[in-house]
Amino acid sequence: MDLVLNVADHYVLTPYVYPSSWPEDGALRQIISLLVVTNLGAAVLYLGLGWLSYHFIFDHNLMKHPQFLKNQVRREIKYAMTSLPIISIPTVALFFFEVRGYSKLYDHVEESTMGWPFVLLSMISFLLFTDGCIYWIHRFLHHKSIYKHFHKPHHVWKIPTPFASHAFHPLDGFLQGLPYHIYPFLFPLHKVLYLALYIFVNIWTVSIHDGDYRVPGPLQEVVNGAAHHTDHHLFFDVNYGQYFTLWDRIGGSYRNPSVLEGKGPLDCIRRLTAEGKMSANGANTNGHTNRHANVSSTKSKEE
Repeated sequence: MDLVLNVADHYVLTPYVYPSSWPEDGALRQIISLLVVTNLGAAVLYLGLGWLSYHFIFDHNLMKHPQFLKNQVRREIKYAMTSLPIISIPTVALFFFEVRGYSKLYDHVEESTMGWPFVLLSMISFLLFTDGCIYWIHRFLHHKSIYKHFHKPHHVWKIPTPFASHAFHPLDGFLQGLPYHIYPFLFPLHKVLYLALYIFVNIWTVSIHDGDYRVPGPLQEVVNGAAHHTDHHLFFDVNYGQYFTLWDRIGGSYRNPSVLEGKGPLDCIRRLTAEGKMSANGANTNGHTNRHANVSSTKSKEE
């Protein structure tokens, strides 16, 4: 994060915001700057990636599904934008320790023990480490004594849109993001790679909520994509993984995506339309839109 902070200081904060008497390495100044940069960056990534995915990837036919809520997109955005500033507070504390040099982040490839091969290895290590940690954190958040207090708000979105990607309770969002932040305190990682992985994580989080259920054949058994994660929203206690299906298979929580079996959300919409229970515009035979309905064709264990 010090790379971002240095750019912000050089081009904006030092010449235009802070007085010249306030040094760039002052602790209070760094904390304030990190709060601003983190909140601005989170909002830009969330709204920007969400908008692109919603308009160019998300299948809007999903909004006809019986479990798609009234004003859902607006509600997802509102919930995320009120949670992100709160999530940023403990996150900035971790960023601050990074900037102050307490992590194992390094600037130059030559500083690593094996050069470029180690950079590639650390990228793979980062993905495997965070995937395993998030699996168990996510599963913990589904424990019956924890779930209703923190993780349940994210499961309001049974048929999520890309804007549901960051619509978490603040503590839920921070805990599931924690592995990304603790990794560089445990293992060496190039600063530019860390920044790239941080952006990738946000892209991936949006992508598993984007309603694009196509999974390349060879990867269906390995990658936890939107098809897998949508079943997590629908059926509650399956497919907890972030990137891969490995830990779900180990933990006995893997479910083959219903969309790959012809039983996904779009199949439900087509079936209801064929049975005459839904018109082409998403209205049911009683004249109400299915997206406003409270009755679901799929019951989850949560309910």
